[in-house]
Amino acid sequence: MSTAVPEKERQRVPSVAKLVSDTASRTMPSVTVDVTRRRRRRIALVSIFTAITVALFLVILSMLDTVAAPSQPLVFYTLKRADLPITVTERGNLESQKNTEIRCEVENLAFDRSGTQILSIVPNGAAVKKGHLLVELDSAPLREKLDEQYVTYEQARAKMIQAQARYENQLTQNRTQLEEAKLEMQLAELSLKMYVDEDHGTYQISLQQLELRIQKAKNQIAEALAALAMQKIDRDGIEMLYKLGYRNKGDLEQAMYRYLQAEDNLVAAQNTLKKAMAEFNKLKAFEYEMEKARLAGALASAERKLEQVKRDNEAKLAEAKAAKIAAEREFKKEEEQLNKYKEQLEKCKIYAPHDGMVVYATRGHWGQTVDIQEGAFVRERQKILELPDLKHMQVKLTVHESVLNQVKIGLPATIKVDAFPDKVYEGTVKSVVVLPNPVGWLSSDIKVYETIVTIDEEAEKLKPGMTAVAEIHVDRLRNVLSVPVQAIAERDKQTWCYVKTEEGNIVKRLVVLGRSNDKFVQVKSGMTEGEQVVLNPMAIIGEEESKKQEPKPDDVSDVLKRTKKRTGKESPKAERTAEHSRKKAAEGKDREAADQAKLGQEIEP
Repeated sequence: MSTAVPEKERQRVPSVAKLVSDTASRTMPSVTVDVTRRRRRRIALVSIFTAITVALFLVILSMLDTVAAPSQPLVFYTLKRADLPITVTERGNLESQKNTEIRCEVENLAFDRSGTQILSIVPNGAAVKKGHLLVELDSAPLREKLDEQYVTYEQARAKMIQAQARYENQLTQNRTQLEEAKLEMQLAELSLKMYVDEDHGTYQISLQQLELRIQKAKNQIAEALAALAMQKIDRDGIEMLYKLGYRNKGDLEQAMYRYLQAEDNLVAAQNTLKKAMAEFNKLKAFEYEMEKARLAGALASAERKLEQVKRDNEAKLAEAKAAKIAAEREFKKEEEQLNKYKEQLEKCKIYAPHDGMVVYATRGHWGQTVDIQEGAFVRERQKILELPDLKHMQVKLTVHESVLNQVKIGLPATIKVDAFPDKVYEGTVKSVVVLPNPVGWLSSDIKVYETIVTIDEEAEKLKPGMTAVAEIHVDRLRNVLSVPVQAIAERDKQTWCYVKTEEGNIVKRLVVLGRSNDKFVQVKSGMTEGEQVVLNPMAIIGEEESKKQEPKPDDVSDVLKRTKKRTGKESPKAERTAEHSRKKAAEGKDREAADQAKLGQEIEP
């Protein structure tokens, strides 16, 4: 008999019931109808009702698949409507939300590169408060380096001050030389302009002076000529009077002397005129061009000197600036090194950044075992210990890929710790990784995704590494039918349950399931409220399969048949084997029956 109810048959049942109702309403006797007609209608009504009853019986028989009662006791669960919380439950381990790694930050200054020695360290597992001294490292090598660095630092500082002073002096010297060159160029430019000016220039003044001298010389010549003419007349008159005897020889000689003086004055005036004329011609013909060229050359030289001074100043300033920058960088480098040694000296003492529990590091970078204790050496960046904050914990777990789409960041969760089973913590999904955890070549192909669920309240007595169970609340279905997940049987893409009918028979019922959690699954169709479902369907399935495969009691092997035929009885070994098999079967049935009874007691709606 088919276990699945055809869709047409399910649609047919309500239509037949409706037909009965409609027919009954149409066949209600009327007061005005005669008796014969009423009898015919009653007969027709009875016939139709009988046909409908037979059809319904056949449909119900087609929907049921009666199963023979198994030898093992069955455990039942009564279906009822209730809220169904949709949750994802996973196990994980506790860890701190704030887990600070304490590492060695002191550089290795030893010649053998062995590391820095631990002078003191708090005991492993100790509870510490913020600011408590956790680790003290050996600082003697650092103190020696710090003393040497102080000397180097002061030397670099002195060099920097000298370089800065030379730079400032060079700036002042450059300004002085530049102003002198500019002044010299301005003076050369003014000298040239003053000389060649046509109205008030030096050249025009020189020309006017020479012209005055020439005019003066000319006047002197005229005066000398007049004086010479008078002296000549006077000399000739005295000479005639001397000859006549009216003048003596002394008077004649004085007249001759005055005449010679007048001639000398005339010659001197003429020479002065010639000299002035020569100077005038020289000035116009040669000296003007020479002086003009000299002054223009001086101006050009001053301009070139100014450019040279600018370039020299720029080069000297760049040199001084480079020396200053080099000295400043050297000083800065030495200062940084000094501060670095100071910081390194401070890092020799490591204090707790917050409250927590001390956990020594046990593994290195490459998985090797490390020994953390007083006197041990640690390298730079080596992890010494961890300081988890035990007040704020979280659960690190993995979610299977089949339910990954249901787990979202921010979903509420309830957490139970195996060490404290009576305490329930409220939590929230903090993160879900995008990529699955790496799978080793010895692992299965199951994809799981690391998820972090935080505990929202301050916790006490919780330790990292404790096992915890997080139940992530995805959704809550209101007033739905649900059945325990162990009552569901699935094979060949068919899902069914074994249901107990009112007559006490066990029937196989196909069901359509909805969402589920780790205990219950929603039933969309196939069963109704109040029906009883078998919680241990494997008892029925296993017995059916064993009946198909189990040999009959009369079947024996060919060896046993030949032994019995030859000797007339079974061998002792065969008898012992059969007796052992019967005992094992009886013990298995008793144990399975006890387990099923216990299972029925543990199931809660």
